[in-house]
Amino acid sequence: MEANKYLNDISEIRNMMNRSSRFISLSGLSGILAGVYALIGAYFAYRTIYFDGAEMGSYKSLVISEYAVYKLLIIASSVVALSIITGIFLTVKKAKVEGEKIWDQSSQRLIINFLIPLVTGGVLILYLIEKSQFSLIATLTLVFYGLACINASKYTVGDVRYLGLTLLLLAFLSLWFIGYGLLFWTLGFGVCHIFYGAMMYFKYERK
Repeated sequence: MEANKYLNDISEIRNMMNRSSRFISLSGLSGILAGVYALIGAYFAYRTIYFDGAEMGSYKSLVISEYAVYKLLIIASSVVALSIITGIFLTVKKAKVEGEKIWDQSSQRLIINFLIPLVTGGVLILYLIEKSQFSLIATLTLVFYGLACINASKYTVGDVRYLGLTLLLLAFLSLWFIGYGLLFWTLGFGVCHIFYGAMMYFKYERK
């Protein structure tokens, strides 16, 4: 009995230390919805690239018009905005239910470490767009978002790290299939978000 009591005390102390150093109120449902938004955005991007604003050719020689580029930026910005708004809303709601602080040292470290690779990648991608170099943009979004997830995973649930590693794997594979960037982008931001979001939801949130 005494041994069991000590084990329970150690487990409780470990949980308290984990909660104090990690932001664990991330919503798995927000990940699922972000994936859904990405799939919808990918559909409109496909329509834009292959039907509305591009000159048809082989998958490697497709020429995207300036109109299509601006439309793709609007689509991507809409997906990001919806994902961020949904993520903030559901994460705040989850934190309140669990009695957790939404803005403390762990959440601050999480955001800072997430933004460093993300902002770096964003600046590089905007530069490539300005120079009309589009072939590696989908791959680079996967690379820098994957690195952001891995970098931030030290301050939240470990599943985020595996999401980042999966995105990096998809990014490396896409290098051998230049011209199919939208497909890999859809797999990464759509399917992977839904898969890992569902995993987090059933693992941490479903009672």
